[in-house]
Amino acid sequence: MAIATEAMPGDTVVRRLKPGARVVLEDVVRNMGTTADEIAGRTGLQAGQVEALVSELAGEDLLELDDERIRVSRHRPFGANPFGVTDATSVDEGLAVALGAGEDEARRISAELEGLARRLGTGTVLHTAADFDVAYRGRPPWDIGRPQAAFAELAEAGALRGRILDVGCGTGEHALLAAVLGLPATGVDAAPAAIEIARRKAAERNLAARFLVHDALELGTLGDQFDTVLDSGLFHVFTDEERPRYAESLHRVIPPGGRFFMMCFSDRQPGVLGPRRVSQSEIEATFGDGWQVDAIVAVTMEVLGNPAGVRAWRALMTRL
Repeated sequence: MAIATEAMPGDTVVRRLKPGARVVLEDVVRNMGTTADEIAGRTGLQAGQVEALVSELAGEDLLELDDERIRVSRHRPFGANPFGVTDATSVDEGLAVALGAGEDEARRISAELEGLARRLGTGTVLHTAADFDVAYRGRPPWDIGRPQAAFAELAEAGALRGRILDVGCGTGEHALLAAVLGLPATGVDAAPAAIEIARRKAAERNLAARFLVHDALELGTLGDQFDTVLDSGLFHVFTDEERPRYAESLHRVIPPGGRFFMMCFSDRQPGVLGPRRVSQSEIEATFGDGWQVDAIVAVTMEVLGNPAGVRAWRALMTRL
């Protein structure tokens, strides 16, 4: 188990940070000992803006400076990157020392804490459109610059058919993959910065894909129907209340017999920071009415900075 800044005491401090500050904090967690100029280069924020945000985070005792090198505060030693890759000190080791407990007891407590965090939905750093828009001013870890292998396999197998919608498309790689196949492709995302990049990619590659700023919970207002809908990494950002709304939104744009392919973080992925983990039963419950759940398979989601990737589910649902 790995507990990162947001899952540690003081997590309410992290939750009230402005989006830019959270982007800086996550960058430092992934790049310990970095500088303000390096953060600016990776995130797309201005150096002066980064310096101000670092000062703000240092004031909250989340970051500290050492000869212009920026690190997570030593008062918060149990670190992890947003995808559960543990830092030097594991929580199990830290609990054993702090509680004077044996390793077995520390592991038991650690497992209980992680289960509680998963049930409460802690660890989700980005949720609003504004959060994601700030993230796309830099290079968010899920924006790998190519289609996810789990979706490229679908294309190679001929599973992408008819009119394609890439919902939560980010910078558009999966809609562009469909366009390469000669399929009418549309991508929607709530982050204007992502859509701007996607449109630029389409122009540079001379591909006829359409990209729109749009709310995934209001797909019916597109006034269009799609034979195949793709979701790479969107479902897991939704709350319990939003999930049925999302399923209904999809239902409005997919005709009977149309298919929905979705990839999300799996509950098999260690750690709690980053997107909320999703179980197979949660997928089945969300798509219980008006859908047929055809398959849920374990796949790997590729992310920057973690060659091993993260554990994910790829699900196929057919609209009834």
